[in-house]
Amino acid sequence: MPANNSHSISVSIVEDSINLCRTLEMMINATQGMKCITTFFDGESACKHIPLHPPDILLIDLGLPGISGNEVIRSLKLEIPKLQCLVLTIKENDDEVFGALKAGASGYLLKTDSPSKIIESIRELYDGGAPMTTQIARKVVNFFGGHPRKEGEYDHLLTTREKEILDLLSSGKFYKEIASELHISIETVKSHCHNIYEKLHVSTRTEALNKYYTR
Repeated sequence: MPANNSHSISVSIVEDSINLCRTLEMMINATQGMKCITTFFDGESACKHIPLHPPDILLIDLGLPGISGNEVIRSLKLEIPKLQCLVLTIKENDDEVFGALKAGASGYLLKTDSPSKIIESIRELYDGGAPMTTQIARKVVNFFGGHPRKEGEYDHLLTTREKEILDLLSSGKFYKEIASELHISIETVKSHCHNIYEKLHVSTRTEALNKYYTR
């Protein structure tokens, strides 16, 4: 559901670096159509207070004091299944990446990503996407078998265009990048993604990749 004038995308931040947390808060609040509603410096506080006022998007680090970011994601997703979690971390090893995705994260960024990419990723996640830093998306694709692949049991379900879009999603591209590359509108890309998820009976990019690019 795209943001409009009557509803700003609400964001909560869980980040133990006070300076970075405040920077992210200011950056989000300075962006039209977004509002940071709460900030937390540890996982325990986030788990206690976020269910009282759930945001649209949770922006969370993994290396938190006390309970880990993955534990926070897992706990909050149990209480708030519709909560969309976007990881922002320095951790890019396989265990951390797949641990976060298995816990329920829908997007994964690195702290080296630009502020514009972070903002764009919040919008992308809110609109139903699953933004990932390119190297993280590549890890996911490699984990699920990579390319080329043999024809699988789900190939017949998808159109040629849907397969093309799924390939581009697997490389970590944003909706607007896919739209530009294929010379179609962003709304058309969203529609194709919705159809892909419906046909594969999944709700996230990771689940779609897991099902389609079988190992």
